[in-house]
Amino acid sequence: MEGLNVELRMRLSAADAHYGGNLVDGAHGLEIFGDIVTELAIHTDGDEGLFAGYEKVEFLAPLAAGDFVRATGTIVRMGNTSRTVDLELWKEIAARPDISNSAADYLEQPVIATRARGTYVVRKDHSRGPQGRAVAAGARFNPPA
Repeated sequence: MEGLNVELRMRLSAADAHYGGNLVDGAHGLEIFGDIVTELAIHTDGDEGLFAGYEKVEFLAPLAAGDFVRATGTIVRMGNTSRTVDLELWKEIAARPDISNSAADYLEQPVIATRARGTYVVRKDHSRGPQGRAVAAGARFNPPA
């Protein structure tokens, strides 16, 4: 199932703003990554699993309330119970409060805002095997002995 990927698109709302100038804190991007990892775990194991930690996190560009983002996650390594995931958060539409309260620009070239690598774990006794897109990709389930 290495190479399996999922994505999630969303608008960052005024409630997501944490700093002056309607800036959204980097931790919000990590929360979105948690949702991506949960979906991947359901595909690979039929269980939400546990996001064990990050190897690295890079905050590369600011995000603001009103921006539209796309988060992606791709499994790059499948261990016995652990799965390593590359994660990216891209800004695709940028709010333009400098023009008006409702102005926004579609970005011809999306901007990567956050990049990370992390690992999630699904206990063997909780794994129910591949689900959804993982099954469609030909994954097979070998139940624990």
